[in-house]
Amino acid sequence: MFNKLALTLLIIFSTTFALNVSANNSILLLGDSLSASYGMQEKDGWVVLLNNQLETENASYRIINASISGETTGGGLARLPGILAKNDIDYLLIELGGNDGLRGFPPKLIENNLLQIIELAHAKNIKVLISKVRIPPNYGPRYSKMFSDVFSNVATQSNSPLLPFFIEVVATDPSLMQGDGIHPTKEAQPILAKEMKAIIDKAL
Repeated sequence: MFNKLALTLLIIFSTTFALNVSANNSILLLGDSLSASYGMQEKDGWVVLLNNQLETENASYRIINASISGETTGGGLARLPGILAKNDIDYLLIELGGNDGLRGFPPKLIENNLLQIIELAHAKNIKVLISKVRIPPNYGPRYSKMFSDVFSNVATQSNSPLLPFFIEVVATDPSLMQGDGIHPTKEAQPILAKEMKAIIDKAL
């Protein structure tokens, strides 16, 4: 009986330890519709697909998805304090700015909002990753250049890694984009999950 009890305790201890080490880093994803399963069920979006894979592989991190369709840098800045108060976060992955650009917001405003978001994270010793964002070319070369420069400027000023714009892996294939030409389809989500895993693994 003692042997059985010892074995049971060993199994419980081993399982508990495995759970503790399997996901010891949490990544808060502060994004927009590109990360919010736009046009499909949440379970079909790349974030859920990636988290499922990470769980299967017993990976060292999980993603907490705080992405909202239509979100702007200003909206993300307003929401972030409440999110951080309720979650224990190791990394912040910022995937915002696209809606600001589509609405023609001043690049300096976008830049300032992103820097304030990063300041909030750094105040809690949270490491920050920034995703590049691109907008359609019909906004003109001058605005497009100023918009694109925002992300490299913010990365430099905050000493944060600048990640590739992850949907570019599917954006040139019309069959993998929804009718609006902005959002990837359901069929594109596994590709995005694979792409983002490679990007995050390299950044970490």
